[in-house]
Amino acid sequence: MDLPQLLLVGLVLLLGVVGVLVPGVPGTWLVWAGLMWWALHERSAPAWSLLVAATALLLVVQVVKWQLPPRRLRGVGVTRRMAVFAGAGAVLGFVLVPVLGAVPGFMGGIYLCERLRLGTHGEAWASVRAVMRAVGTSVLVELLACLLVVGAWLGSVVAGV
Repeated sequence: MDLPQLLLVGLVLLLGVVGVLVPGVPGTWLVWAGLMWWALHERSAPAWSLLVAATALLLVVQVVKWQLPPRRLRGVGVTRRMAVFAGAGAVLGFVLVPVLGAVPGFMGGIYLCERLRLGTHGEAWASVRAVMRAVGTSVLVELLACLLVVGAWLGSVVAGV
């Protein structure tokens, strides 16, 4: 696969990761579609293995996500701005501390958004706890799975598979 196509696949994967944070956007499916596009062009055993493993992981995550208890998002004050901060924090955390950094990065993004909005540490931390109870678990599970898939794809591309 040539560089422009790799960049397009990377863009689709990035849009999928961001789409996990935006209600109504099929982020997980975009990640899967981007990976499938790459595997269809690569036609190698590692590429197909990654596609099969990612498919299984993303399907399991969809089942797990629907089993988690739903909560009211607007009731705890979740805004689009907060979703952007949380997503940016998760991606930054994932890059700084691969895989495990997504969780504290997600929480850090929420905290920063709320600290800027509310002004004090105590109020911001109380808001982080409320948001994490309402939305954090299901979004974080899906986001972490998509980041794992993107990380595995990136590792495969860098390794030259």
